[in-house]
Amino acid sequence: MAPWLAVAAFIVLVDQATKLAILERFSLGEFVTVTSFFDLVLVYNKGAAFSFLAGAAGWQTPLLVAIAFAAMAVVGWMLWRNPGRALLDAGLALILGGAIGNVIDRIAYGKVVDFLHFHLYGWSYPAFNVADSAITVGAVILVVESFMPRAPEKAGL
Repeated sequence: MAPWLAVAAFIVLVDQATKLAILERFSLGEFVTVTSFFDLVLVYNKGAAFSFLAGAAGWQTPLLVAIAFAAMAVVGWMLWRNPGRALLDAGLALILGGAIGNVIDRIAYGKVVDFLHFHLYGWSYPAFNVADSAITVGAVILVVESFMPRAPEKAGL
């Protein structure tokens, strides 16, 4: 389990370091065009994914923090209960690291710092961050892993 916790910790470190770098260099809404389809921008998300509940009066922050702590507990328990399932554990570690990264923001700022913005020909994807990316990749890994064949468990063990 320790190597997977190290992966989660690495995600948290990269996530928080990139957010701090953006916070030091950008004002809210300021952006730098990196390519024709990608900008670095500082935006805040008070809500959940895709700004769900972002317009709520503030009650969403403690709710989302509580949900994040519950999710982190479940993911930690799943890591503990499933040693040796590398693909599952990798996905769980990414989700755990991403959840911790975003909950740190919610506790520290009352909102999540987002800064990666992709757009193309009038289409724009909501800005996101390293933690969001880790959660998404981790979820995809869990879906893929769920379709992988497993050896039958031995009865009575």
